[in-house]
Amino acid sequence: MSTHVNDHVKMSFYEQEGSSAASIDHRRKWDPEEYQRRAHERMKTEKLEEAVRNGQKPKDEPKVKREMLKARDYKVDLESKLGRSVVINKTTPAAETGGYYCDVCDCVVKDSINFLDHINGKNHQRNMGMSMKVRRSTLEDVKERFKLKMAEKELEKKQKNMEEILGDVQEEEMRMNDYKKEKKAEQRKRKLIEAAPEEDDLDPELKAMMGFGGFGSSKKK
Repeated sequence: MSTHVNDHVKMSFYEQEGSSAASIDHRRKWDPEEYQRRAHERMKTEKLEEAVRNGQKPKDEPKVKREMLKARDYKVDLESKLGRSVVINKTTPAAETGGYYCDVCDCVVKDSINFLDHINGKNHQRNMGMSMKVRRSTLEDVKERFKLKMAEKELEKKQKNMEEILGDVQEEEMRMNDYKKEKKAEQRKRKLIEAAPEEDDLDPELKAMMGFGGFGSSKKK
């Protein structure tokens, strides 16, 4: 009996030692209970959705009401993190470990092509509360779409005409600037000519130095 008690005491001691050692272990460990809980919830949701699609009304469960598919009203960001370097360790959140992170499905996709396939896929749309059905367009929807396209074309036409007008104005301004420069150059040239002294007014010695002497007619004595 005493041996059994001692063994029990020793075992309790080792268990205490192991628990204390585990308490100071700061390494990140996988939590199997959390993983199983998430997997169970996901399977439960998928079964519920499958029952709703098959027309079955689940017991004691609220009916899932899903919206129909609709076009995105935003641009998918695929380029903002290109060329960046990130230091990754064991404690780095999944959203910062590289690749493309989907916060709806809590997963990381490594390249842009697969990321687009993922966000357009059934599972992602289902997690967003969307059904895979598309609302049929009515006659009014088609008319509104035509009006929108016509308005866009009219706006493009106005912008093009405005660009052409601005181009003509800039070209005319350039011609006017060139004309003003030519007129100023002619005025400067005319002023220099008007300010130059006549040949007869020059000093004889200066005329001789400049080579003007000997061209005039000599007086007869």
